[in-house]
This record gives sequence, structure tokens and C-alpha cells, in this order.
Amino acid sequence: MSDATHSAHSSLDQRDTETVLRTDNVTKRFGGLTAVDDVTIEVHKGEIVGLIGPNGAGKSTLFNCITGTLSADDGRIYLQDQDVTDWPEHKIARAGIGRMFQETRIFDEMSVRKNLLLAAQEGNANIGHLLRRPDNSLISRSEELLEYVDLGGLAETRAGQLSFGQQKLTEFIMELMAEPELLLMDEPAGGINPSMLENLIEYIRAANEDEQATIFLIEHNMDFVMEVADRIYVLAHGERIAEGTPDEIQNN
Repeated sequence: MSDATHSAHSSLDQRDTETVLRTDNVTKRFGGLTAVDDVTIEVHKGEIVGLIGPNGAGKSTLFNCITGTLSADDGRIYLQDQDVTDWPEHKIARAGIGRMFQETRIFDEMSVRKNLLLAAQEGNANIGHLLRRPDNSLISRSEELLEYVDLGGLAETRAGQLSFGQQKLTEFIMELMAEPELLLMDEPAGGINPSMLENLIEYIRAANEDEQATIFLIEHNMDFVMEVADRIYVLAHGERIAEGTPDEIQNN
């Protein structure tokens, strides 16, 4: 991992101040365990924001509350100033939140290209649409994204035959096909060959800058998150204990 400074990162005052995601005092309990404890965070349009902390800190639970996979016990969640706290998961997804998981979620038996075209369908699950010829604009978009992550030569390959790193890249551009307002990435560097990590950083940065994708990511690889993120939140025992730029977090 390079020791590149963070000068390449856009500072917060250069970003659009529109708030894409806000959680106000979100709490989630499982029996006697408080997994997320009174957590408030904001993600602004055009940012890459990291979420770090030890295992069991509540990071994935917070993501699950944001996406509607879990219901928060207390607090509110806003997507572009709209209260989505009590919305079902599918409605939140259609409102503009995409999500990548630690383990890839792709259609193994389909070609890489068909995975992308399926991701672009409304509702993200209408396989019947693939029986008809896709819109030319979607085909062009898929080709552009495949080339963007150097998978153009594998477009017709069955997705299940790809390496794990290639599957993660496929899932990444599947989410970009859906053009989310906010993309949640759960450990994007996990399981990636070290030689691919620098490329992944560049892909994420380029998507952020060229497509104005707002990204909120969980990551355990500290070198990776310090290099790619504009701001970072730190959770421990379910509580938010720090927030700042990568340099500020490193010096905390």
C-alpha cells in the first residue's frame, strides 16, 4: 500500500454540503446487548466516508439498520432528508441505497454481462426482463463499466468462474449500474489480492469523482481506508468514539 498523502482527497468544505444520509441517535438492541448505542453520523453528497472499529463494534448492525434489514429500536434514519426509519428494505433500496456485502452476491450461473444488466432492472430482481433484448443504453453502460474495471474480456464468462476479487469488482459495477444515491460497501478490501488493492482504490475514487457516487464503507484494512476515505467514523462497543479526516483519526 502506498504512503500517498491525503492531499488528493477533496476536503469537506469543497464537497457539496447536501446530506445524503443521516442517522440521529440510532440504537439497536439484541436482548440485553446494545449493538448500536445512540449513534449519529452524516454522509454528504460526493464523499467517501469510512466506518472502522473492532469486530463486534456494531458496524454491520448500523448498516443493517440503514438499509432496513433491521429495525432501529430508537433514533431516526434520513435519506436525503426523508425519514426512512420505518421503511421496508426493498423500498429503501429503490429510494437509492445500494449495498455490497462481505461475501459477494452475484448470479453464479449467469454471464458477467447479464449480472450487470439484471442489476439495472427496476427492483433488481426481474429476470424476465433479460429474456427481451436490453435497451442499447444499458448495453453500452455495461460495456463501459466492464472496461472500467478491466473485465471487458470476461463479459460472457459465467460469473461463478471468476476469482473472488473479480467477483467483488463485478458486484461493484453491478451497483454502479443501478446508479444509487448512496453505496454502502462492507469490507470491499476483504479477500482481495494485495496486488489488486491499489486498483480497487483507484476504481472507487474514479467512481466517486466521475460519477459523483457517494460511498460509505466498512473496512478493517487500515491502510486501505486511510488512503481512500475523506472522513472516518470510529465505533467501539456500539458507540461512536471519534470522527475526522484520516490524518486526524491516525493522530487521535
